[in-house]
Amino acid sequence: MKFSVPVQILICIAIGYALGGISPSYIIGRFKGFDVRENGSKNAGASNMLIISGKLAFAVVAVLDIFKAWFSFWICTRLFPEMALAGIIGGVSCILGHMFPMLLHFKGGKGFACLAGLCLGYSPRVLLLMFFIALGIALITNYVCIVTSSMSVIFPIYYGITTSFWLGAAVLAIPAVPIFLKHMENFRRIKSGQELRMSYLWKKDKELQRAGYER
Repeated sequence: MKFSVPVQILICIAIGYALGGISPSYIIGRFKGFDVRENGSKNAGASNMLIISGKLAFAVVAVLDIFKAWFSFWICTRLFPEMALAGIIGGVSCILGHMFPMLLHFKGGKGFACLAGLCLGYSPRVLLLMFFIALGIALITNYVCIVTSSMSVIFPIYYGITTSFWLGAAVLAIPAVPIFLKHMENFRRIKSGQELRMSYLWKKDKELQRAGYER
């Protein structure tokens, strides 16, 4: 069946948002007897699972969040190969669905893993480049929230420069504003000295105590 372009766009938005709204961190948390949104940093994402349940739970949630954004990009591209924006719209909608899931009363994650999944869907090589850029920012700043906010701007700019498809870059940039807004509390905690640093990965107890988190 042939759909008009507006209908194709709506289908991509619906697919991406629905997949983004599936929250592995919330599901795993419920199986373990807690609501991830009410513990730790109080967001339904991989970074909070690291705080609450450790590295294994973090890895599982991160992989699943990356996969759902990659799949959103992939399935929309396959459904509508003639529409250049199909995968981008699906991936961006997945990020927004992850951040604002209707079934969780719009209280979701902060978008970093899904942003990586969208980048993976576009190009594994570009994801590798973005990884090294993100790693450099992380080593310089020591804060994941700065990495996430920065990459939400860097990836669209890179895409626009390398493809000259600035409409696609503009769509990719849509999550940047909500990602920045979602991290405002993190920025305030940096100012007050209560935000967890990257060194949490190897100095967990010391960082949790310094930042005032309760296990």
